[in-house]
Amino acid sequence: MAGMTTSRPARPARLWRLSLTVCTAAWLAACGALDHLRLRPVEPPPPEAASALTAKPGWTATRHAVAAANPLAAEAGRHVLAQGGSAVDAAIAVQMVLTLVEPQSSGIGGGAFLLHWDGQRARAYDGRETAPAAADGRLFLDPSGKPMAFHDAVVGGRSVGVPGTVKMLEMAHARHGKLPWSVLFEPAIRLAEGGFAVSPRLHTLLAADAHLRKDPVAAAYFYLDGQPLPIGHTLKNPLLAEVLRRLSVDGARALHQGEIAQDIADKVQRHPTNPGRLTTADLAAYQPKERPPLCHPHMAAGRTWTLCGFPPPSSGAIAIGQILGMLGQTEAAHAPLTGAGLPSAAWLHTYAEASRLAFADRALYVADPDFVAAPDGDWRSLLDPAYLHERARRIGPQRASDVPAGQRGLVRTSLAPMPDQPEYGTSHISIVDGDGHAVSMTTTIEDAFGARQMVRGFLLNNELTDFSFLPADSAGRPIANRVEPGKRPRSSMAPTLVFDDRGQLAMTGGSPGGALIIHYTAKTLHGVLEWGLSPQQAIDLPNFGTTGGPVVLEKGRFPAAVVEALKGRGHEVREQDMTSGLQAITRASAAGRTVWRGGADPRREGVVLGD
Repeated sequence: MAGMTTSRPARPARLWRLSLTVCTAAWLAACGALDHLRLRPVEPPPPEAASALTAKPGWTATRHAVAAANPLAAEAGRHVLAQGGSAVDAAIAVQMVLTLVEPQSSGIGGGAFLLHWDGQRARAYDGRETAPAAADGRLFLDPSGKPMAFHDAVVGGRSVGVPGTVKMLEMAHARHGKLPWSVLFEPAIRLAEGGFAVSPRLHTLLAADAHLRKDPVAAAYFYLDGQPLPIGHTLKNPLLAEVLRRLSVDGARALHQGEIAQDIADKVQRHPTNPGRLTTADLAAYQPKERPPLCHPHMAAGRTWTLCGFPPPSSGAIAIGQILGMLGQTEAAHAPLTGAGLPSAAWLHTYAEASRLAFADRALYVADPDFVAAPDGDWRSLLDPAYLHERARRIGPQRASDVPAGQRGLVRTSLAPMPDQPEYGTSHISIVDGDGHAVSMTTTIEDAFGARQMVRGFLLNNELTDFSFLPADSAGRPIANRVEPGKRPRSSMAPTLVFDDRGQLAMTGGSPGGALIIHYTAKTLHGVLEWGLSPQQAIDLPNFGTTGGPVVLEKGRFPAAVVEALKGRGHEVREQDMTSGLQAITRASAAGRTVWRGGADPRREGVVLGD
């Protein structure tokens, strides 16, 4: 692209070999072992199967930049920016193309969180799916009152929530768009009609999935004689092209009312073995929300930054702020990377203990704020430095045996903590436009390929499985994130904007990855702000994290000495694929002018494009 250059800054010394991970019988068996509700902390499953590691160079742009999970989607966003479009305009074009080329992760049948910076103010736009009016706390319980097996709940109509992405983007465009709404659909319509080449990652995930073939419509589209479409196959989607054309003319009401809405409701309600409760009335009633972003100061490398993330129903910003805030109260806060370019075992131990404390708070408190009150009346109370200082005092040299949630205010909560259960998919988009305005948007249909239900060329979400399957504990105490009519399920999505001590935009970033989104994003923030890495260097760092149980390390990325040192501190350690999809853009200066440095995750197919 004109004016776009690639850079190869010095990276941590330890790099990894490029490899292709195929879905073996052993891998599938491991996934099957995770196919039930967990009632104790466990290692989280990979949110999507691994495909390939492809080294990314890091990119630099001088005017504008877009980072997205697929080159075709990034090119659609770059084209919009080059035409003078805003960051929100570009995000709409990117999302419509992702619906076509990355259907396993996001689309118009799902939901999204979007953070926007207009040069003066940050805003948070909530397009999270909602539970149908007929849903209740027994939605995911079997006839005996026990939680359903995870994929028994996912596959079919039961798990489908009311999609919110398109209506949310329509709201954001009305406030921040510069180009006409209809123009933003043109790249996706052209690709849907003319076809696109099936990518290696899409092919790998089609081969790995055990459920998508069960839907006759999806099977006919994605498979040929029962086999996944080969890499490079030209895949056309005229049905989606027609839906996008209607959306471009009639706006979101084309999806939420009329024939398309009726087809969605019919698909959900008429599933032969696992029908759901979503109706056309639910679709017509959906409303996106603008919420105040969750912004708080963060000290790193001797400077005060401001981190802005998404408030509940997302748990991402709170958990990231707590983890990094507690880490900052310890001696490990400023520990450098080792000579091998890796976090040390001592640092990983401290990070893991802070994470366990944050996830304990998450399990007890965080849910849709329209249904559950914030502790002490304000979600920022969970990020209060004095509170985090007290929580950090629990971090010792060994793994703590007991990690309770903290208490805020004088009144003890009557809620019960949510049992651990799987979280999956998503995609992330980061954009900076020619005015320096920015978008950080994480978008999802939840599990890979969602509910495995295809309607008019797009897939429906399984977002309702982000609710607690159990509505209450054995003592009858309600769980904050239980299913209720019209409620938004708790999320881990963590779109993030960072501002420097002069109030200038410093970074936009985020990742897919289920509950591990929190760790992928925290790793990148700490890498850039504390360790002084470029966005690409920070993204390239090996992944790690815990949701309260074992410490999970990215397979093949840490030496045995680190694993043994963590075990010596009392941790159970698991090594596995950790398929993040980080996208980030940071502000830098060169020759006295602002430049944008971009990074994309080597674990997926994303790129950064711009001028």
